[in-house]
Amino acid sequence: MLDAMTSATPQPLSPHYYRDNFLRLCDSVERQYSDIFNAPERQFLLTFRQLPFDAQCLYVRLVSRTSPWFRESRLNYQEIEDISGALDALLHNGLIQCAQALDIDGAAKLFTLAELLSTFSEALARSDPSQPANPTATARKSTVLAQLETLDLSAQEIAAALRVCDPSRWVAPLGLEHVALLQLLFFGNRYQSLTDFILQDIGVVTYYPYAVSRDRRLFPHRAALEEHLLCLTLTDEYYQLLELDDTPALRELAGHVLEHDVVHPSTYSRWSKLCNRLARELERREAADLALSLYARSHQHPARERQARILEQQGDFSQALELCQQMLVRPWCEPEVDNAARITKRLQRKISGVSASRHRDAFPELHLQLHPNDHSVEFSVAQHLAPQWQSVRVVENRLMNTLFALAFWEQIFAPVAGAFSHPYQAVPHDMYSADFYERRSELIEQRIEALIHGELNEMLVAAFHRYHQYQCRWLHSRAIDAQLVADACSVIPATDLIAIWRRMLFDPRENKRGFPDLLALGEKPGDYCMIEVKAPGDRLQDHQKRWFRFFQRQAIPAQVAWVEWIERADG
Repeated sequence: MLDAMTSATPQPLSPHYYRDNFLRLCDSVERQYSDIFNAPERQFLLTFRQLPFDAQCLYVRLVSRTSPWFRESRLNYQEIEDISGALDALLHNGLIQCAQALDIDGAAKLFTLAELLSTFSEALARSDPSQPANPTATARKSTVLAQLETLDLSAQEIAAALRVCDPSRWVAPLGLEHVALLQLLFFGNRYQSLTDFILQDIGVVTYYPYAVSRDRRLFPHRAALEEHLLCLTLTDEYYQLLELDDTPALRELAGHVLEHDVVHPSTYSRWSKLCNRLARELERREAADLALSLYARSHQHPARERQARILEQQGDFSQALELCQQMLVRPWCEPEVDNAARITKRLQRKISGVSASRHRDAFPELHLQLHPNDHSVEFSVAQHLAPQWQSVRVVENRLMNTLFALAFWEQIFAPVAGAFSHPYQAVPHDMYSADFYERRSELIEQRIEALIHGELNEMLVAAFHRYHQYQCRWLHSRAIDAQLVADACSVIPATDLIAIWRRMLFDPRENKRGFPDLLALGEKPGDYCMIEVKAPGDRLQDHQKRWFRFFQRQAIPAQVAWVEWIERADG
């Protein structure tokens, strides 16, 4: 995610940047959450801070790698002067453990195939004389491991044999659960890492300086954190059981999930995702009633849609219809509206026996015959239409998303409780949640009023110059420049843009995509058209159809250009 690149040359990192960044993470988390730490968590932070410098560096190196075990003889970090002494300090402070035994899987991760063969070739030959005397050149590691399993060696025997190969210490870091918790508290998720520090440190990206404060933190108290951790644990268990294909255990897991009532907003989204995933899997495993109960606990699409479909399959048409009507009156997202409408028509037909007339979309169209070339079909159409307009640009989703970011930048990055937990966010945590607008409605409506009564063109161009260097998932400043912002806003009426933005605000996740490929601009305000390009064999996707229906309702000029390739005549 490098849309908002800085123009500065990347700066070199300090040799111990990773240790410095980890301490920055610890400092930030302590400032925000020290009051909810338990005793082991406080002790971990205290112990790490009191370590010698090299030991701190080595510990961060080890916990940043994926392998659980490491061989002292293989540890080689030039910036760490005394690795052996660092290991001594970590061992003394209980932050590493030394392996006394090693099973086959552990040996496979810690030693090479050549080392395993060197150590166990004689034992393997004795156990199976049919094997080649020197299998090094032809053996596969998986085959050798399978053969080692047949030796029926204990973990202590395996370790003793491999000590001849490498008598140095084999170590694994401890306290990984504390590191994971610190990263969760800092980032608010489990997919970001210290890499985000590095990108900022070297000047590759710059994040907007929004407010991060203790009184607006993601987890207001320990109970909220524990609820979130429980959800993560149950989610991990779900994926493990899914991999094992264990239907009885999945049913049992559903029972555990249903025993808990989520009460803290910081867990709502993740809990709903778990309920939806587990319920959908149980549907496939013919546990519809259990799935219904799980969907009822979810507040995210497609929970209500799936409930309606199950009820329909069970013959409860009236309850399914009532649920669909709820979705149409207060929808959670755009796909829910479409699907509820389809199911409603089907249910009404089943209840009354009368088929409702089917609406067919009829969007404005262009039919173009073009010669094949080395350019994309979008660029080819833009070139073909260019003589008819002042300019035709290939913009896809990037322009409207950028205009949205510029229109509502301060609202997106407003200091809302739980929205920002660290300084490396490209959007708030709740950007794509159903209540993003509701939590900022007053601020957003004030901004819309200002855009309506102000010079929208000048306001958005000024916003581009203020914010184009910052990271934001809506902003595409590498593809969209200030001139295009000015050109678009001088021709597209403010009423059209605001109507589009309101639809985006209803469902930011879904409605940030599906915009037409091209923007054709004329010389005067209102003289423009958005054009979706379709190559032979292509078709409009559902999210694109939704935008075109919206454009029709709002009288916003938009067309679909259907392209047919024709070969050039010889000569």
